[in-house]
Amino acid sequence: MDLCLRPWLIAICSSLCLSTAAIAADLSTTAINDRIKPIGNVHIEGATPPAAAVTTSSRTGQAVYDRYCGSCHNSGLMGAPKKGDADDWAARVSQGDAVLAKHAIEGFNAMPAKGTCMDCSDEEIVAAINYMIKPN
Repeated sequence: MDLCLRPWLIAICSSLCLSTAAIAADLSTTAINDRIKPIGNVHIEGATPPAAAVTTSSRTGQAVYDRYCGSCHNSGLMGAPKKGDADDWAARVSQGDAVLAKHAIEGFNAMPAKGTCMDCSDEEIVAAINYMIKPN
């Protein structure tokens, strides 16, 4: 095969593969709007948030724990205190509820902020902490 044709053949094959994937994607207006919608809102401190931004959640501490926290706190991954293990939690609980909540919300050591639950409210994070520190 002529070496001059090889780049053209690669480009044509790549274009066909990529265009087929794009055509197969859902092109409905709803699907497009879902793909390009903003993932968050900006709220300036002191300003009243729009009514749509104020939400109430029905997630319990256990629901948040099961979805976001359990993967590390079930096994103690990377030093995470295990759920219900009083010895693991003793030093943390002795610092007080405010410090415990602050570390969970802002992140601490290997734990990411809010344990990666970026749509959890601070109250939901505190509920998850309270669920975790209860003895088994």
